Amino acid sequence: MIRSSANRRDRAARRDVLLSLVVCLLLLAGMNSEAAGGGSSGAGPVPVYGYRIVRVYPHDRNAFTQGLVYLNGELYESTGLNGASSVRRVDLRSGRVSQQMPLDGKYFGEGLAAWGPNLILLTLRSNIGFVYDRASLRLRQTFTYAGEGWGLTQDGTRLIMSDGTSVLRFLNPWTMQGQGVLPVRDGGREVAGLNELEFVNGEIFANIWPTDRVARIAPGTGAVTGWIDLSGLLAPADKVAPGSVLNGIAYDAANDRLFVTGKRWPRLFEIKLVPRGSNQP
Repeated sequence: MIRSSANRRDRAARRDVLLSLVVCLLLLAGMNSEAAGGGSSGAGPVPVYGYRIVRVYPHDRNAFTQGLVYLNGELYESTGLNGASSVRRVDLRSGRVSQQMPLDGKYFGEGLAAWGPNLILLTLRSNIGFVYDRASLRLRQTFTYAGEGWGLTQDGTRLIMSDGTSVLRFLNPWTMQGQGVLPVRDGGREVAGLNELEFVNGEIFANIWPTDRVARIAPGTGAVTGWIDLSGLLAPADKVAPGSVLNGIAYDAANDRLFVTGKRWPRLFEIKLVPRGSNQP
């Protein structure tokens, strides 16, 4: 049974690597177009931001990170892969998992968001989500939704969900019923691969799977207002596991801190965004 679970996890990781290569090829043409000035129509290309590392924290190398939330001094994380999925409370400074709730092996954990006293978790292809008590991580209820579940965040009134396409979905956080969709575009180009999400100062930040880029999205229009290039954040020597791509954004609104990490990354980074071409230290 243990060998079978490990084999399933290895197959899932290899599948992610193959899918990553396919999506990278599909996205490359659009990114090259953007670099050449074709990223948006009318007003020219949107700004691109780099980063400055503020602090580096330990992170569980075995965590196939899917969702990341920072709230009231607590870091919460969801992990994926069948047989290894969980919701966990993590000590930011040490990276130690202080509390963990594993999922049944048939579920592949995905995006995570906090809502009131709860944590809400999506799963990849099971069409089922879980609601946990944030204090105890005890399961409170389940809900269903159509399609795949990838990333999840909230804007104070609605849940915002991604499914790997170029369209975000809004959900009522009490009933989990749909409240509309938001196509995401950079100028005239659809932005596919929307994955882990975070709501930051009135914008939606979205990891573009499986790249080192994050899109800044206007929630009212779906327009990309900026790109964040996080390439080089983790040294190539540390990306030793299959599928170890950037994934995981958390924002500490009280202290204006932005955290990012990735699947099976040994480090979590606190960063500040720096406009490209800026001399800002």
